[in-house]
Amino acid sequence: MTALANSDSCPSPGGAGDSPPNGLMTHLPILLKPDPTRVVIRPFMPSEDDAEFATAQCTRAQRIADRVLALGEAEAEEELHGILSSLSQHHRDVGRVLLRRYHDVNGLSIAAASVSPDQAHLIGAYFSEEYAFEAAALFNPSIVRAPDQAGAPAGGLRFILSLRGVGEGHISSITFRTGVLLADGSVTIDPPSEQAVSPRIKHIPGGAPDDPGVRLFCDESRDLSETIIFPVTDRQRHGVEDLRLVRFADDDGNVTYLGTYTAVSGGDIREELLRTTDFQTIDLTALHGAATRNKGMALFPRKIAGRYAMLGRQDHENIWLLTSSDLYRWEGGAKIVTPRWPWEFIQMGNCGSPIEIDEGWLVITHGVGAVRNYCIGACLLDRIDPSKVLARVTVPLVRPSEAERYGYVPNVVYSCGALLHGRTLLLPYAIADNVTSFATVQLDRLMMAMK
Repeated sequence: MTALANSDSCPSPGGAGDSPPNGLMTHLPILLKPDPTRVVIRPFMPSEDDAEFATAQCTRAQRIADRVLALGEAEAEEELHGILSSLSQHHRDVGRVLLRRYHDVNGLSIAAASVSPDQAHLIGAYFSEEYAFEAAALFNPSIVRAPDQAGAPAGGLRFILSLRGVGEGHISSITFRTGVLLADGSVTIDPPSEQAVSPRIKHIPGGAPDDPGVRLFCDESRDLSETIIFPVTDRQRHGVEDLRLVRFADDDGNVTYLGTYTAVSGGDIREELLRTTDFQTIDLTALHGAATRNKGMALFPRKIAGRYAMLGRQDHENIWLLTSSDLYRWEGGAKIVTPRWPWEFIQMGNCGSPIEIDEGWLVITHGVGAVRNYCIGACLLDRIDPSKVLARVTVPLVRPSEAERYGYVPNVVYSCGALLHGRTLLLPYAIADNVTSFATVQLDRLMMAMK
């Protein structure tokens, strides 16, 4: 097991981010970078004519299909051969992917017709596109224990890492990596597959009757790094951002992986929920209620006093606690953590789901200070009543380093979740909204740094 091919050792002794004065964090020599060669075949639909140019006879999509059907047999065969040869360098089962896309549009976006296999594949190709989903950035990581611990070394833990990948048009998708946290606190990342697989998509009932969700079938992926969650619905068309995963244990002991993320439509945002047990079948559905119109929501890993619990940032400045009897509806809430130190004066937020420890609920936070510097901190909430704040760090765990302040968004370090194994906390975090690195800290040292 090795580090990623597009990973570099951090160039400075302190790692990608500076440690606080007490040297609390140990920064690891891993840097995950965006890779423009990682592409997925995703659906493409050309925009329709402006009203002044529209004709009643035919849509633009239909005109494209008609042009394909007008090709001679030899010409269609030659064109398809070139397409398949080009795409097969980066994708498996290209013919099946294009044929599936043809069936997606046939009878819906275009008129149903009797076509040859070559024509069906060609039409599918004209309604598909290659998308470099992490060409520009690979950041804002979240991390959970993997469902399958087979092959984990003695004293180690296999994990799943989700990342926000940014491609053309600053559109965000969710991509994954897998790796191991070793007993000595070091980390190895499995090399990602050279291929990515577009999931099969099915519409399902959503979190409300009038707001359907989608089910993604990712069973064609041979490795989790091949699974890409790109915008599917109209409410996601400008991106799915900042997945915050949690391994959720229900009252009966059943475990489900849940994750809140931000769906960006271009006109507004809302929080939605990912749900899976195996990362092969994944449901995406909307959350509802007044509290879901803001970013940064993250679920607790179990119910508290019989209710679901969530942290969020309802007023763009403070961390709020919300509870609900309905996983999909969230209203109101109470402010529990407010800016206190200079590196938090502009706003605060939770980086990911709270982590249950003997001392209470450990929450990794972010604070925004002068010159819009984003730093990472932590606080401790009462285990019985998480509205009570027991302690906070007084200085950041990680802050933008002098050597690596700059990137897509300067002066930012950010995380969407941490992982506890024994008494070792593993914190993946993003640098300048561009790349991702890792740091660890022993829990006892972190508790001693709080007051």
